[in-house]
Amino acid sequence: MSPRLTDLASRRLGGLVVDASDEWFGAKEALLDPQPPVFEAGAYATRGKVMDGWETRRHSPTGDDWVIIRLGAPGVVREVVVDTSHFRGNAPTQCRLDGCALDGHSTPGDLRTAPWAPLLPLSPIAPDTHNRFAVSGARRVTHVRLTIVPDGGVARLRLLGDVVDDLRVSADRHGSLDLASVRHGGRIVAASEEFFSPAHHLLMVGDARDMHDGWETRRRRTAGHDWVIVKLATAGLVDRVEVHTTHFLGNHPQTCTIEVCDGADGAADDRALEADDASWHVIVPESPLGPHARHVFDVAEPRQASHLRLLISPDGGVARLRAHGRITDEGWRRAGVRSLDAASETHAAAALRHCCGASRWVDQMVQRRPFGSFTALVTAADEIWGAASREDWLEAFAAHPRIGDRSGAEHTRREQSGTADADAATLAALAEGNRAYEQRFAHVFLINASGRSAEEMLTALRERMTNDADTEIGVAAEQQRQITRQRLETLMRPARGS
Repeated sequence: MSPRLTDLASRRLGGLVVDASDEWFGAKEALLDPQPPVFEAGAYATRGKVMDGWETRRHSPTGDDWVIIRLGAPGVVREVVVDTSHFRGNAPTQCRLDGCALDGHSTPGDLRTAPWAPLLPLSPIAPDTHNRFAVSGARRVTHVRLTIVPDGGVARLRLLGDVVDDLRVSADRHGSLDLASVRHGGRIVAASEEFFSPAHHLLMVGDARDMHDGWETRRRRTAGHDWVIVKLATAGLVDRVEVHTTHFLGNHPQTCTIEVCDGADGAADDRALEADDASWHVIVPESPLGPHARHVFDVAEPRQASHLRLLISPDGGVARLRAHGRITDEGWRRAGVRSLDAASETHAAAALRHCCGASRWVDQMVQRRPFGSFTALVTAADEIWGAASREDWLEAFAAHPRIGDRSGAEHTRREQSGTADADAATLAALAEGNRAYEQRFAHVFLINASGRSAEEMLTALRERMTNDADTEIGVAAEQQRQITRQRLETLMRPARGS
């Protein structure tokens, strides 16, 4: 595995095989087994030779076979390893890889019809080989689909790349999280050495399973110390650091020192930090470390950091490194998230007014800042809307065009995309329904139009015409709440790549 890339499909991060066209001879789940594949010469079952991998039947009735994987951490795939170890006369001849980015929980049915985009074109693969492919482009994906041509077996699949987490969801309501965690996008950019075990173990989720599941250097026979540099998920104020020496009993370091710096985003700058001592600032002075323990250090004066450096003296092993802190406004910007907290009051109000047209809702949202995280933002939006008056509701409704009216703002046309291809009869029925609805209820017919066809919206309109006025305004208020949330998600959406 490339030392500075993360296996995005790793089970330890939450990778899961969710669907496959066929798994007659070998279960699809074997693809993500973290252990190397094994071969048992005499192992046979009722379906044939037992193989340690995913294997489909011969002459597949569905054509080329495929498997769909939910990544443990969303990100950009840089390298693919299609391991056909022990599959000699039963390996596929070619493969391709596609990806998609979906939010929330997706069922196998959703994934079969998802908008897949190519990551790796159809490429030849050899039997009993670690087939390694570079992936170009910068597309963020949450799921991948491996297709094998025409059928056969693959022992293991590794999807190596850079984590691109949605920090709005991962951070707490104050915008705080473990900035070093691989799950959020932290990664090792340099280490003094990794003789016994690699430094990237330091940032893994969960506790270390054994001594090998950490970072351990060789015994130093000269003066000096060992070190590792971590690029944080994004810029933040590190206020607490944890250094775990779990399982390291007679080989833990004697002391550690922790430093931070705020560098640029480019790889060249990452490498330059190895020799640039002037940029580093101590946040935890040299402190003793004990065996098999969790050491917690509070930072007296947090400062914005994009990188962290752990120095251990003189050598030894560390199991885990945690850097807890709050994402700064600059950190949100670097993560590609537009920050309402950092915007001026005027600009924040203008952005929020696009989400909901009720003036008092906008004013109270501006006053609630800073939110710190997306969860805190939508929680505040729901609370304020839940306390809104009937007049507030009507003001918000009045900011919406009629369903079927495509002459409004770009975001409303996008939301009503289901009416773009509607036939003339349906559009005429919607126009007539809008007029009848407004005459009955004295406000515009409001519905969360995203993902709905014109016919579905017309049916809903006709059904809601049977409501009494008090019931219907409550239904419309809930539709406004849903629309507001979707618009906030669009407003705060991080950069997803091309």
